[in-house]
Amino acid sequence: MSNNPFKGIDNTKLNWNHIKIWYTAGMGFFTDAYDLLIISYILAVMIDAYKYYGFNMAGFTEYLIGNQATFWTGLLASSAIWTAIIGQLVFGYIGDRLGRKKVYGVEASLLTAGALLSALSPNLPLLILFKSIMGLGIGGDYPISATIMSEYSNVKDRGKLVALVFSNQALGSIAALIVGVVAALTLPPDIAWRVMAGFGAIPAATVIYLRRKVPETPRYSLIAKGDVEEAKKAAQFVGANLQVKDSLKAPNSSTKLNIMTFLRNYSLLLIGTAGTWFILDIAFYGTGVYSSSVITPIFGSPFSSTITSITEFQSELAKQLFIGGIPYLVGFPGYFTAVALIDKLGRKLIQVQGFIVMGILYGIVSLVLFQAGKSISFTIPATVAFILYSLTFFFIDFGANTTTFVIPSEVYPTKFRSTGHGISAASGKLGAAITTYLFPSLVASIGFRNIFVLLTAVSIIGAILTIVLIPEPKMKSLEDVAKEEIQTETAVSYTHLTLPTLGDVYKRQHLH
Repeated sequence: MSNNPFKGIDNTKLNWNHIKIWYTAGMGFFTDAYDLLIISYILAVMIDAYKYYGFNMAGFTEYLIGNQATFWTGLLASSAIWTAIIGQLVFGYIGDRLGRKKVYGVEASLLTAGALLSALSPNLPLLILFKSIMGLGIGGDYPISATIMSEYSNVKDRGKLVALVFSNQALGSIAALIVGVVAALTLPPDIAWRVMAGFGAIPAATVIYLRRKVPETPRYSLIAKGDVEEAKKAAQFVGANLQVKDSLKAPNSSTKLNIMTFLRNYSLLLIGTAGTWFILDIAFYGTGVYSSSVITPIFGSPFSSTITSITEFQSELAKQLFIGGIPYLVGFPGYFTAVALIDKLGRKLIQVQGFIVMGILYGIVSLVLFQAGKSISFTIPATVAFILYSLTFFFIDFGANTTTFVIPSEVYPTKFRSTGHGISAASGKLGAAITTYLFPSLVASIGFRNIFVLLTAVSIIGAILTIVLIPEPKMKSLEDVAKEEIQTETAVSYTHLTLPTLGDVYKRQHLH
């Protein structure tokens, strides 16, 4: 787009303020991944302390044993997922309606408060409530942080910068593994889980002030608000000049955020971004159903002998927590492989190859898997099974787990960008929630082998949706990717957003 006023931002070199925004945006995802793993650790501490050592935690143990144990365990494990869906939808909408800056820092405050209150919880119901508050913050962070990083990035490095924001999940998972194992090994169980929960507040707390100081993005200031001066100052934050005259007219009121308008004009694209994220999280969470069967033959089984002292219990608990963190260790390189290659290979290629390789690996697993009752084994050596398992997680992260986060921050126009990202992210969390609840009963009814046949099928569907419905944003301005027309009279005197029709969106997918 020759008259694009954001050329200065698109062409600026990577600089310190880009890195500052990355850190500011990324700490929420550090906390997201930290909490996802740490909540399973907290459950393990509470349940196993009673099961193997007879350690009773008043206010907690009584809920996690007996007839209602499954209900309370499931509620604690999933509470943050359900409220994250609400946060993604609400913050995504507010980010387009009122602006990114209006809410930036609120989600980090919710994360911090939720984590601190969780660590101080006197009983399980309140722990679930505080985890739910944390989930709102986690959900709200997705659309706002992704959109801010995308709108401030230059074209050359935009993919890697947004992917780096998301890759903080890898660091958060490793931190959870370290904190969990050390706390379990060195602290009494009733203190250990509180330390695990409270540590999650630290990363989010460090960026609350920084988030409040980040200026409104130049694109939102100019296109949504029509505020030229604010847009110019925001562009200078990353060392760029905005190429626009002061005579900009106010934005056309007909292009104000309207959900029905958004759905009508971007339904096909939304099926692409939300549908692939939904499928990805089904595969990501579904892969965990065979973790113990792959890991136990290599690393051994914890609590295999009678526990006679607190030291023995702590040692075995730490071993169990380490084993539970292995999937995150084997997936770690995938995140940063995606970061390194996303601006070279493109988002679409990485996503398609990730889905295809995942489908192939799931298919192989279904062929070499043997089920006897509720347990599974393999017709191949344990080390080969572990390699298959590790490759699955690698190509999830060097694939759709990263790109489904990046793409929605680029393909929607400015006035609908955080809404599109929020709906897409909420679809992913919905897939996670459904998988968490349904897969145990599916395993019982159709067996492990058919689970992996199912995962093969959904992975191939993910690849097809990507090919048909997702445009390639690599090395293009956000305005070019979203077909966002900035019309001028002489130079750049006013900005007007022209919404494509459903047919235009469909044609666009087949022209790129």
